Amino acid sequence: MRAFVAVTNPEWYRFLSDPTRSEIPVVNFWKPGGGSFRALNDGEYFVFKAKAPINRVVGGGRYRGYVTMPVSHAWAQFGEANGAASLAELRRLIGGDKPIAPDDDPVIGCILVSDVTFVPVGLSFDLPPGWARSGIQQGKTYDMAGYDVAGYFADIMHIIPDEDATAEAGEPWEASGPMYGNPTLTKYRLRQNVFHAVVLNAYRGRCAITGSRIRPALQSAHIRPVASGGKNRLDNGLLLRSDVHAMFDGGYLGVDPAYRLRVSPRLRDEFGNGEQFYAQAGQLIALPEHRIDRPQRELLEWHLDEVFKAS
Repeated sequence: MRAFVAVTNPEWYRFLSDPTRSEIPVVNFWKPGGGSFRALNDGEYFVFKAKAPINRVVGGGRYRGYVTMPVSHAWAQFGEANGAASLAELRRLIGGDKPIAPDDDPVIGCILVSDVTFVPVGLSFDLPPGWARSGIQQGKTYDMAGYDVAGYFADIMHIIPDEDATAEAGEPWEASGPMYGNPTLTKYRLRQNVFHAVVLNAYRGRCAITGSRIRPALQSAHIRPVASGGKNRLDNGLLLRSDVHAMFDGGYLGVDPAYRLRVSPRLRDEFGNGEQFYAQAGQLIALPEHRIDRPQRELLEWHLDEVFKAS
């Protein structure tokens, strides 16, 4: 198990640690400039170290994914979970000493963290072993089992709630938490906007069936709906244009376990339409680059058996 200790703005910490925001289930630890983040796997520990004048570790949570998007989209997706009260305030924090131009909407990296605990400064932790106390250090990855750091991170782990004991090992997008201030453990389901952001990023902003890139029309579809026992997890998601989403949910479209498009004959019988989709029947849909992010075959089979109008 690993932990990544990241440097954050004290304003971000103070805003999110306010008890009035205790029901935010996932926070966005943003970083200017986009780029990538590969230091952790889902469920590993993400730890917050506040800059001076605090200069101490003030909390942490569990890493849930990384996406990139323009600042305005981050505000629309996450709102106050960005650590700011308004889009204008978020732009100010991101710009820092170099304010963002009024007509600019820069891309930022969004590190999503659940099961978050913030502690008061008076109960905060000293810097971890091996942390550079002089110079610029933006973050560092630790093997939590290392003999020189195991005791330190045991204390950090103690303040972060355990993942839902009923969740399957390695299951993303379903977690318990978060905890803020004087922690009390409460369960929350990760919000739909976080699910959408991760699915949107995995499918590179393109509808899996039509290839449409019109972002306002793109929706994250659950293969197995939450109401039917599905989870808010990436491998239960497809990025679909809104009308395609409606046809998928209605059983007029499906995807087989080999990721080929299935089209119900009922689409033509009931509406005398759908030639675009019949022409694509049997073709592979667009998929995320990483295999682990692709739709779970068992869920696709469930949709074909329970929802798809085969005849």
